[in-house]
Amino acid sequence: MSWNPDFRERQAASAKSKAALLEKFRTAPGPDDPDRKAPGEARLKIIEARKARAAEREAARIAREKALAEEAAREAERRAAEERAVAEVAERAARLKAEEEARIAAEQKAARDARYAARKAAKRQRRQQQKDRVHLR
Repeated sequence: MSWNPDFRERQAASAKSKAALLEKFRTAPGPDDPDRKAPGEARLKIIEARKARAAEREAARIAREKALAEEAAREAERRAAEERAVAEVAERAARLKAEEEARIAAEQKAARDARYAARKAAKRQRRQQQKDRVHLR
């Protein structure tokens, strides 16, 4: 036992604060208390709402990507059809040009053959006339 009153006061104050802390702990609401569960439940609701919004955003993103892919496919099909039409027109033009060139070539050949035949006929005629002159003499 101490004769020092300051020590006893400090010891009593320490015991009193420990008792107060213990009493505070005992009177605190337990883990099943609704007031203590409310913040956790609110957090869970917030987390679930976030997950739901994230799922909605993901679904919207997937829908946008699907729509973009469909639009790209339609655009590609339109371009392919346009290219086929252009190719068909070009093929038709090339075919007409080839036919025209063949016709012109045939006309030129016919004209050349006619000139050749005329030359041959004129040569034959000249030879015949020369023969006739030779026989007449």
